[in-house]
Amino acid sequence: MLEISGAIAQSPPLNYPKTRKTDQVDDYHGTKVADPYRWLEDDRSAETGAWVKAQNAVTFGYLEQIPYRKQLEKRLEQIINYPRFSAPGRKQEWFYFYKNDGLQNQSVLYRQKGLTGTPEVVIDPNQLSADGTTRLTSFDLSKNGRYAAYALSKAGSDWQEIYVMDMQTLKPLPDKLEWVKFTGAAWKGDGFYYSRYDQPAAGQELSSKNEFMKVYFHRQGTAQAQDELVYEDKAHPLRYFFSQTTEDERFLILNISEGTDGSEVWYKDLQAGDKQFKRLFEGFKHNYSVVDNVGDQLLVYHNNGAPNYKLSKVMPKTGALRDLIPEKPEKLDGASVAGNKLFANYLKDATSRVYVYDLNGKLENEVSLPGLGTVSGFDGERDDKFVFYTFTSFTFPATIYRYDLATKKTTLFRAPEVDFKPADYETKQVFFTSKDGTRVPLFLTYRKGLQLDGNNPTMLYGYGGFNVTLTPGFSALLIPFLEQGGIYASVNLRGGSEYGETWHEQGMKLKKQNVFDDCIAAAEFLIAQKYTSPQKLALRGGSNGGLLVGAVINQRPDLFRVAIPQVGVMDMLRFHKFTVGWGWVSDYGSSDNADEFKAIYAYSPIHNIKEGIPYPATMITTADHDDRVVPAHSFKYAATLQEHYKGPNPALIRIETNSGHGASNTKKNIESTADIYAFMLWNMGVKSLK
Repeated sequence: MLEISGAIAQSPPLNYPKTRKTDQVDDYHGTKVADPYRWLEDDRSAETGAWVKAQNAVTFGYLEQIPYRKQLEKRLEQIINYPRFSAPGRKQEWFYFYKNDGLQNQSVLYRQKGLTGTPEVVIDPNQLSADGTTRLTSFDLSKNGRYAAYALSKAGSDWQEIYVMDMQTLKPLPDKLEWVKFTGAAWKGDGFYYSRYDQPAAGQELSSKNEFMKVYFHRQGTAQAQDELVYEDKAHPLRYFFSQTTEDERFLILNISEGTDGSEVWYKDLQAGDKQFKRLFEGFKHNYSVVDNVGDQLLVYHNNGAPNYKLSKVMPKTGALRDLIPEKPEKLDGASVAGNKLFANYLKDATSRVYVYDLNGKLENEVSLPGLGTVSGFDGERDDKFVFYTFTSFTFPATIYRYDLATKKTTLFRAPEVDFKPADYETKQVFFTSKDGTRVPLFLTYRKGLQLDGNNPTMLYGYGGFNVTLTPGFSALLIPFLEQGGIYASVNLRGGSEYGETWHEQGMKLKKQNVFDDCIAAAEFLIAQKYTSPQKLALRGGSNGGLLVGAVINQRPDLFRVAIPQVGVMDMLRFHKFTVGWGWVSDYGSSDNADEFKAIYAYSPIHNIKEGIPYPATMITTADHDDRVVPAHSFKYAATLQEHYKGPNPALIRIETNSGHGASNTKKNIESTADIYAFMLWNMGVKSLK
């Protein structure tokens, strides 16, 4: 299938751009820390722009010399070119769904009357920008389906603009709401609640700290300047406020958080005419989420006294709480209401199990799933007779099923056709032991007949933070790597939520090193079991996973041939000073705290790059419109790595334009994936592909 040389492919020495250094030094609790590349934090300056251009010239010059780069891109384009659908959602007689014909940069929103009606386009984001980088990020219908509030994002930014559409004519109305981020539209009658920030200073839209989020009510057909301020908190600038209304529009729920973990819940009984919010759950030690209401009671998914989560029924007036679905040994990963039934999605060793309950918490049945994988869906209206769900696994493309509430039967609704043979591949779950004795799961996917000779190109992927669970899921863009004899290894590190809040807490703050230890143990397992070798192993991760890559290759560079840190949080001392970075303090801790500074400083990727470390071939990726993890993290990391690493391996940075925290369209996703695979395989000694 592929030719691998006995020695790793070598290229001429790279001539990196010179990066100016300053004498910037900060004092953290008595520790002096140099920050010579602070100027790269100004990603809109002419000097930074010239630096980016020069770095990209080196990187793309290197990539263009890899003989099979375009071959990979062509195969990626070929395999993703198939129709992809979302599960339908019903509103009155209409069913709404997304579809991508294959190579469209953005999926198109359609609707049709009944399941056999003719689809009509509701919104086609591909028509909204010349390069296809404007995305439809949310679409919220009013309770009666008369209007819809939809949000658009440009060039990958987290900033959104909300518009309103008349669903009788499918024409946009004059409404336009700006400086919106991390919110939906919670409808009440002819208007909706939403959250926004004040307009940032000119030139700092993508980097300045986002503070003082506020909740407003927008009445359809009016200007944003007339919106009613519903909630603000002048004493706490660093909080998120997210509003929702129950399906019957009786309750307005205000969810408050100080970061990514822990919440506080307030409510108004709009039917009773409440003028002020009343606190339902005090924050911020636990996570609470209101699923819906049953009359004058609220259904709440939470982990108060239940690390694996449970569902309770709460009487708002008295605070009286009764468990509907008690905690189990497996994590309750979510709950939804449709057709007057409760659907509970559990995780067992990071794979889905779904159970159906009545609204009083009586178990009725388990939903029969196609296999071990990941399920999403089971959403709907109270009068639904059936619901849809989507099932996927590593070699099982996302397939839509219909579940009938009366017969309790599942039938296939829509299956995709992808240009590969699932029967040629297999996935297995294995477990290994981490440094402290913790048992950690690892999914391995590869072509059948794999030889355990230590010579298989292997991509180890991890995340390990923020309660994020890595469950089995299909990506067509993974197949070309597997076709070349590659192994995809997805590891369920601590810091995620695969085993509930306890698993999460073991990878937070002062215990963050556990995450890196888990990843290192995964690499050691793969090598010891002869799936691969240090010469054929790549470590890849994005965002918090980019931090993972940076920290791990500082600590154990000998385990990896290639490192791909994508849009990573690399400066752990200053992350909270940009956009919404302050929201991550709940998971990481902060350099403002002496004890947390000590823990963070010990692993911060930028601050632990040292001379003499045999770094693997490294390609950092970021984008100019990433306002979640600002590109300064990757810029400063690349400059530091290029300064200190003197070995033969490349230390490159690939900087995408008109893109954000993830690829802003299909074309950019294909191109960046091809470059990552080409860089990875080339540095593993792969001379040619099949």
